[in-house]
Amino acid sequence: MRRLAGLLVVPLLLLSAVACGDDKASDSASSMNGVPAITAGAEFGEKPTLAKGEGDPPKELKTEVISEGDGAKLKNGDAIQVNYLGQAWDSTKPFDNSFDRKQPFDLTLGAGMVIQGWDKGLVGQKVGSRVQLVIPPDLGYGEQGQGDIKPNATLVFVVDIVKATQIPASAKGTVVAQDNIDLPKVGTNTDGKAPTVTIPKTDPPKKLVSTYVLESKGEVIKETDSVVVNYVGLLWKGSKAFDSTYQAGKTQTFPLAQVTLKGLKNGLVGKKVGSRVLLVIPPDQGFGSEAQQTVPANSTLVFAVDLLAKM
Repeated sequence: MRRLAGLLVVPLLLLSAVACGDDKASDSASSMNGVPAITAGAEFGEKPTLAKGEGDPPKELKTEVISEGDGAKLKNGDAIQVNYLGQAWDSTKPFDNSFDRKQPFDLTLGAGMVIQGWDKGLVGQKVGSRVQLVIPPDLGYGEQGQGDIKPNATLVFVVDIVKATQIPASAKGTVVAQDNIDLPKVGTNTDGKAPTVTIPKTDPPKKLVSTYVLESKGEVIKETDSVVVNYVGLLWKGSKAFDSTYQAGKTQTFPLAQVTLKGLKNGLVGKKVGSRVLLVIPPDQGFGSEAQQTVPANSTLVFAVDLLAKM
C-alpha cells in the first residue's frame, strides 16, 4: 500500500537542526567537544547560527547536550515536537530550519519518519533540552543526498525539544451504536490492531460523514492542532484498502492546518482525542477527478481513524 502523507499534508524536509548556548561558552564548548560552534542565537527557542565544522568530521553519531531541560526523557514511540536548524559540516549555510516557519516539526520517535541519526540521537534526551547532533552519512542521506544536501554529507543539527506525548496503542471509549445500514461498520477492538471495516453494497453518501465508533472523553480537536493517528483507508467501490498505518507499523502525525484532503480535515476537527471515527469522504472533499496512483478518479473514500493524541 502507498503512504498518503505526501497527499495529505504539505511535504516537509524531515530533518534539520540548529545550535545554541551562551555565545562565548558555547563557542568554547563546541571547540572542545569537536562540534561546530554556535555563533549566535544561544538560548532555547532562539534561531541559532552555526560555524563551519573544523577538520575531518566524526565518523560516528555525536550528541552534545547544549542545555538540559527538566522534562521527561524521550522514548521510542513518543510523539514529539521540535524546532531545528540544520546545515552540512563543511558549510555555513543552513539547508533547512523550522524557526522561520514558526511551526514546530512533529514526528514519532523511532518510527523511521526521519533519518536514523535523529531517531538514535534524540532517544533519552529530556523535553526542554537543546541538543546538537553531528550525523555521519550512513545515518543521514548517504550516497544519494537530498535536495541541497550533497551525497555523503555529514550533517549538523541543533534541535530544541519542545514537547513529547506518550502514544496509546488504540482509541478507547464508549461504543457508539452503528445503526445506519447504509454506512460502513467499523470494528470496536482496542488491542492496537487494525479495526475491520465492512462497506455496504449500496451507493455511497453524497455528503461527508464523520461519526464516532468509540467516543472518548478527551479534548476536542481544533484545526490548529497537530494530531497523532492510526488509520485504515478503503475505496467504497470494491472495499479495497489503499492505505494503512497499521500495515506500515507506524502512526502518522500531521498538523491539521496543512492537511490538503478536505474531508479528512473537516471530519476530524471537532472530534475528541482518544476516539475512533468513521469518515466517508465524497469525491468533492477527497481527490476529486484526479486519480492518485491506486485511488481512481471520483472515488468515495472510507477511513477508520484512531485519534490517539494531539500535540
